[in-house]
Amino acid sequence: MKIFQVIIGTEILNGRREDKHFKFLRDELLKRGYELFASFIIKDDPNLMENIFTLIKNTPDSMLFCYGGIGATPDDYTREIAAKVFSGNKMTFNDEFKKLIDKRFPNEDNTNKYSLALWPENAKPLWNNPVNKFPGFYIQKRYFFMPGFPQMAHPMTQEALEKFFPLKEKKERYTLIAFAKESEMLEIMKKIPKTVEFSTLPKLDYTSEISFAGKNAKEIYEWFKNELNKKKIKYKELPSITY
Repeated sequence: MKIFQVIIGTEILNGRREDKHFKFLRDELLKRGYELFASFIIKDDPNLMENIFTLIKNTPDSMLFCYGGIGATPDDYTREIAAKVFSGNKMTFNDEFKKLIDKRFPNEDNTNKYSLALWPENAKPLWNNPVNKFPGFYIQKRYFFMPGFPQMAHPMTQEALEKFFPLKEKKERYTLIAFAKESEMLEIMKKIPKTVEFSTLPKLDYTSEISFAGKNAKEIYEWFKNELNKKKIKYKELPSITY
């Protein structure tokens, strides 16, 4: 599973607002045993949005959490572009949402407001919006679209996670600090199986933080320490982390 995040907002890029979605989604996914594959903050630009959505659609086993641009003003393109990429360019009105609009604004001409309920064909609602009850939507149980307001979007995100992201088994991460340059350990690193989640974080004092997680992580971690001992490379073990 490759989980993407797209945050749409020119106002974030030009400094008028600060992003509050990246950290929230990252941390909520980690709580459930998942990790982000990539995150984008992009302008309200239809061509750029289409290119990013298409990249995600064409990525095997992809999922998407998209924030922003589902309103009804002329600079809101998300619903239209999502339909173009994920629903064959077809859009339909969600009748439940239209009824909610009429209930909230009785005795008014709600024609313009109905555009909020014009969604990609076969989109389903995300109802958990404690602010005004207006829903976001999702497509194929894979692509989730929420407003840009965190107070609305984050409860919808949690709704999607609870529905479609079952809690995964916790995994252990094993970490050490090696008192050596990366180049001194390169031949050892090349032997690490691709099935193990491996990372190295070099530091300016020429030490490296090296960690292993996932399948057979403990076994490979012990092997790596043994290889360091053979090369007389000193290291310091850090406490393992469960997440």
